[in-house]
Amino acid sequence: MIVITFPDASKVQYKKKSITPLEIAEDIGAGLAKAAIAAKVDDLLVDLSFPIKKDAAIKIITFKDDEGKEIFRHSSAHLMAAAVDNLFKNVKFGIGPAVEEGFYYDFDIKKPFTPSDLAKIEGEMRRLVKEDVKFIRKDISKKEAEVLFKNQPYKSEMAKELDKISVYALGKFVDLCKGPHISSAGKIEAFKLMKIAGAYWKGNSSNKQLQRIYGISFPSSKELNKYLKLLEEAEKRDHRKIGKQMGLFSMHEEAPGMPFFHDKGTFIFDELIKYMICEMRKLGYEINKTPMILNKQLWLQSGHWDHYKESMYYTKIDEADYAVKPMNCPGNILIFKTKQHSYRELPIKAGEFGLVHRHELSGVLSGLFRVRAFTQDDAHVFCTEEQIKDQIIELLDLVERVYSTFGFEYEVELSTKPAKAMGDPKKWDMAETALEDALKAKKIKFKLNPGDGAFYGPKIDFHIKDAIGRKWQCGTIQLDFSMPEKFDLTYEGKDGKKHRPVMLHRTILGSIERFMGVLIEHYSGWFPLWINPLQARVIAVSDKFNKYALKVLDELKENGIRVDFDDRAESTGKKVRDAQLEKVPIVINVGEKEEKAKTIAVRTSDGKLKFGVKVSSLISKINDNVEKKELEFKL
Repeated sequence: MIVITFPDASKVQYKKKSITPLEIAEDIGAGLAKAAIAAKVDDLLVDLSFPIKKDAAIKIITFKDDEGKEIFRHSSAHLMAAAVDNLFKNVKFGIGPAVEEGFYYDFDIKKPFTPSDLAKIEGEMRRLVKEDVKFIRKDISKKEAEVLFKNQPYKSEMAKELDKISVYALGKFVDLCKGPHISSAGKIEAFKLMKIAGAYWKGNSSNKQLQRIYGISFPSSKELNKYLKLLEEAEKRDHRKIGKQMGLFSMHEEAPGMPFFHDKGTFIFDELIKYMICEMRKLGYEINKTPMILNKQLWLQSGHWDHYKESMYYTKIDEADYAVKPMNCPGNILIFKTKQHSYRELPIKAGEFGLVHRHELSGVLSGLFRVRAFTQDDAHVFCTEEQIKDQIIELLDLVERVYSTFGFEYEVELSTKPAKAMGDPKKWDMAETALEDALKAKKIKFKLNPGDGAFYGPKIDFHIKDAIGRKWQCGTIQLDFSMPEKFDLTYEGKDGKKHRPVMLHRTILGSIERFMGVLIEHYSGWFPLWINPLQARVIAVSDKFNKYALKVLDELKENGIRVDFDDRAESTGKKVRDAQLEKVPIVINVGEKEEKAKTIAVRTSDGKLKFGVKVSSLISKINDNVEKKELEFKL
């Protein structure tokens, strides 16, 4: 007798000595059995063929689950590798994981892959899918692995680093893998190979460069087509193109990965910071500014040296070693230490919009999304243990306020203690409980993300959802007992004795640069008026109405409206089209009719045109819209 417990706590007894997840799924229903990808048995992800021989808790994993997507796409990478193995000779295989946007596999092959090769590989993958080739798992010894991978140097290297070795066969192709995988290739109904790129083995530029093929896969063609349409829409919204078109920022070889903000981009950048400072001042924050370069000893003390040294930039000052800061925490800790604090002062909320630098590999740099120099909207809250829950709740409220201002919905993750954690395990337990209790107190749904916390403490991560459904991790709240210990931070308690404060790290926008990139794509360049560097443009239908146009321009400017005048020798139609290309939200036309009536014609970003508008009425509506930080402007 085997008792199986399901996620809803219901139980079923099976009069068998052994049963597989697939049999359990079939017992529940044919639909679930068809959708099943793998299973979680007592928190262990396993193949559907895994034999269950004792009482166990089980969850059938489908493509709807994050684990299901990962397993499905990892299996898709194996399918692609099997196709490559069938089509090309003397291929050396690297790794083939699932990634956020699909999957990839790295190959060492003499002749570079071409777009026509991708078409051939897709064809062979379809053949394997049609044949419904099975994934067959086998556990092997190190000696067997040595023989099996004698002509596969990368697989052989990986096998030597493993204690337990398992392989999966897909037809004649055998790959080193811990699994789990889908049961057969037939489940991978829809896929597309997207691009070819170069990638160093193990990400180390001193190693050989391999060829990486990226792909995407889904259980149905409908889902694949939906994804490809999303890519088309994302291409239209590409912040790099729109940023160039609107003159917001540029990137230059003289400073790779470090954005240059032009006047309009700087305006948006500054408005974001101004808005955040306003919200923070309401909550009693102080705003600090700390140096970019700090002594190496400080980074050793904080622990950043051990965890970030590969990503840090270094210099020497007076023969001593210094580093450019990758984070703002230590600088704000030094400010806290400049005086002895009383419990009456706590919580101390220290904000900083600090410029940090991290060395990212050139291959991953991507516009404003992945840069080497960026500004964090950091804050560090120093509080007592009794204040933790209230401070986290205050931060959760601030996050909600900020994201709703930009029109973002978001999802929440609670990430717990990682393998390489610092500090007292009991403090870790206390920290994790405090974060969870605050989320539950606010009735916020969250996903548990075990082992993904920061090295100094657990964290809550916020994933905002943009206009086309993509998710971006921006904000985070991290609870830290470790850093106050390392820096011997104290405050004087009610009892007159010294006590250790708790430190909360938080960002909401995250990297201002990255957040700007997300906003550009979310709004497709049509920024709300309050952060739009150019709110309106005046166009005269002919030169003889320029005088009236300039009068309108001056009145708008005098009332704080950011406006310009297009006096080029071009047709009105071209001027209007150019304004739309530049994402100018309000286009004001003036001609004979408007001059006589002392009115204007106003075209808004939704394409609607309204005649007979009073300038004073437009000014009032713009200022009201800006004050309320409304997302859309309507007359």
